[in-house]
Order: sequence, then C-alpha cells, then structure tokens
Amino acid sequence: MIPFSILDLSPIPKGETAAVALRNSLELAQRADVLGYKRYWLAEHHNMPGIASAATSVVIGHIAGGTKNIRVGSGGIMLPNHSPLVIAEQFGTLASLYPDRIDLGLGRAPGTDMTTSRALRRDAHEAAEQFPRDVQELLFLLGPPHPGQTVRAVPGAGLEVPVWLLGSSLFSAQLAAILGLPFAFASHFAPDLLQQAFDIYRERFEPSEYLEKPYAMLAANVLAADTEEEARRNFTSQQQSFINLRRGKPSQVPPPIDDINNYWSPAEKAMVEHALSVSYIGTVDSIEAGLKNLIDSLEPNELMITAHIYNQQARLRSVELVAQVRERVAPGTSSKETSGGATADAASASANL
Repeated sequence: MIPFSILDLSPIPKGETAAVALRNSLELAQRADVLGYKRYWLAEHHNMPGIASAATSVVIGHIAGGTKNIRVGSGGIMLPNHSPLVIAEQFGTLASLYPDRIDLGLGRAPGTDMTTSRALRRDAHEAAEQFPRDVQELLFLLGPPHPGQTVRAVPGAGLEVPVWLLGSSLFSAQLAAILGLPFAFASHFAPDLLQQAFDIYRERFEPSEYLEKPYAMLAANVLAADTEEEARRNFTSQQQSFINLRRGKPSQVPPPIDDINNYWSPAEKAMVEHALSVSYIGTVDSIEAGLKNLIDSLEPNELMITAHIYNQQARLRSVELVAQVRERVAPGTSSKETSGGATADAASASANL
C-alpha cells in the first residue's frame, strides 16, 4: 500500500487566531496518527495572515510532542532564510527529543514576498544561488563528526536526520538526484513540470549513503466529504485564498461560499484551475478513481495530501475519508529499472525515511 502523508500550513480561519490554528493542527495530527498516515509536515511561510506555521521548527516540536508514531517534519524549511548550522541545531534538538520521527524537508524559495524576504535579513538571490552548498553543509553538520572539525551542531552531529529536497521546478529534482536524496514535488500548486521532474530525478539518481534508490513523493490537494456538493463547497475556501494571494491581498482562510463563480473573474478562474489542477475533491468513490489514475501514471513512492479547509470538523472528516481511499488504492506496478524510473521495492530501500 502506498503511504499517504499530510502537509499542513496551520490555516488560520477568518476571525480566529494563530493559537486556534495551532490547536487545530495538533488535533488533526493526532487524528492522522491514529489513522495510519506516515508523515505530518509543516511549511515555512512568512507574513501570511492565514498561515500559522512561520516558526516551523517550533510547531514541529508542538506536533511531535502531542503524537506517538507519525513522523513529523518540514515541508519545508526554506533554507535560504537560515544558516545551515542553526537548522542543524534545531532539527538535532527535535531528533533528540523525538528519535526516529523527525524529517527535514528543504526548499529553495523564500516562502514569502521579496519585501518580507529582505526583512528576514537575507539576500534572496544570493542565498538561492548558494542553496546547493548550504544543503551539503547541512548534511555534513548532521553527519558523524570528523577529526579536527571545529564547528559542530550540538545537538545534531551524528544524528543523521533524514533530509529531503522539495521543489516546484527541475532544479531541486536534479540536485536531489546528484546528492542521492529523497525528493518531493509541489504539484499541489505548481503542476506543470511534475512528470519531467520525476523523470529527471529517477534517470539521474546516484545511490548515496542516504538512499540506495530514488524515492519520489508528490503533493496533491485532496479534500473528501460525505457528498460531492459538500466537498466542492469546502474547496471554495482554498480557491478564495489562492485568488486573494494572487490579488496581492493574502487573507485568513475565508469560509466556504455557495457559488465561487461570483467571486472570481474568468481570467482568475483559469489561473486557479490550472495551478490547482492536481486536486481531487469529492466523495471516497470519486477520489479513489482520480488518485488511482494519478498513482498508476506517475508511480510515486508516496503521496502527500493537503487542503486548506475553513472548518475544523470538515478537516478531520476529510482525513478520515481519505484514509479510506488509501486502503482501497494500490500502488501501480513497475518494471522500470532504477535508472529509468520508480521501482516496486523502492520504499523498502528507504525504510529510514
């Protein structure tokens, strides 16, 4: 059975506070833990009134401390905003508190607008340019200490926290392949290069001390409800949030509306429907059919679901229903070799992820 995981931005519902959003995230993670989801990742975003996961490492500790088995991590930490040493120390601390349960997913984007990026005291362009070097430095700091090494992450050194590269373009796919790291593609908002990124990653993958075979995860918007109408209505909160962001007016997560066509222009509709085209909205039956086609086509080793849902009870119900889909969806079989694509036993070579 292909593993299902969850990406959460700790959405702040309209009229609520970050405290409410963080409590909601913990409750959702606890439900996902019981339901057998593999990972619960949180994303770093800044200056977003509808997202409470800006201090991502802190929220990861909050979630890991309230769950038992599910892996908790970042999807991702935006490394250009940070020094590799600080991230090694933060995730070394998390791994010391919650052994064998912490993942470190890394992104190259700033996770915000350029003005806020400057407020983070980083040169966004220069930091992105040195991303490969920073990733290698971080891997070194999390690896076993070397004789004569003058700078060490304490805690962190020797803990070998699993590191993932995340991307919405081809850059991180190539880098993940060269370094022999697992790779996750952000197809939930940037679908255009998904197939090409997977192909490049699998074709160019070089076995490493971290991973013997390529391990590719894709992200999809998946929102389930007891009826098609309810699911579609709940999804309008995410659609409105996306439009607001593109209008330059990011907002708290708005409540669902009955007719999204009254909210967006034809051009906005085309833009949103394209960006969110890797979305599966509906009942267990309708989602099952769509996800099975996606999995059979792309053969991911893992699927990460996400959905910006206004109502907490609807969020909880959605992950319960999607867990039922997981039980009914089998991974596609593949005869491809490692050099050409995913292999049926790739997951077994990545048990430590």
